[in-house]
Amino acid sequence: MTKDEFLRIMQEDRGYIVRFEEFTRDMQKETEWLLYDFNQSSPEDGERRTQILKKLFRDDNLTAIIKPPFHCDYGFNIHFDGFSFVNYNCSILDTSPVYLGENVFIAPNVCIACAGHTIHPDDRCVYNTSKPIRIEKNVWIGANVVILPGVTIGEGCVIGAGSVVTKEIPPFSVAVGNPCRILRKITDDDRVRKEYVLD
Repeated sequence: MTKDEFLRIMQEDRGYIVRFEEFTRDMQKETEWLLYDFNQSSPEDGERRTQILKKLFRDDNLTAIIKPPFHCDYGFNIHFDGFSFVNYNCSILDTSPVYLGENVFIAPNVCIACAGHTIHPDDRCVYNTSKPIRIEKNVWIGANVVILPGVTIGEGCVIGAGSVVTKEIPPFSVAVGNPCRILRKITDDDRVRKEYVLD
């Protein structure tokens, strides 16, 4: 398989199994240097951080806020649809496309992993597996959540801290646990009561 063929497969919106190729390490090297610069940057150098992220994600219109340290495999496979907030120590294994809707909030220590490995050990050092991940708008991902390959999290969901998301979560759900299960639907009763708001 050529590098161009691999890139085409990797950026398609479907799962795949491919043989491990050495050139993927070279593809990741530029990303590693961009992440090094971003993660070592001064808190006072916000404009430099923004420019690094725009280059990393290949998105000149990026409005997401990302707190270092941040880690990913490639960067160009991560797609933000408007503003999102990504807190400290997020890792995104973007061997397939990762779609983040507008107003997604990601707490510290979250892992979003498109990449996987084959179950049988004889194949594990030979093949890479991957499936896209989609997080729709207005989702809140709690601290230490792991999102596994192929998952879609529907609009407006809350994923409780420490959850391992292994399958689709329908819109406007509160879901928690390992494996992550739907606890209940989000309703108007969850709106902030004005008498509790501090002036």
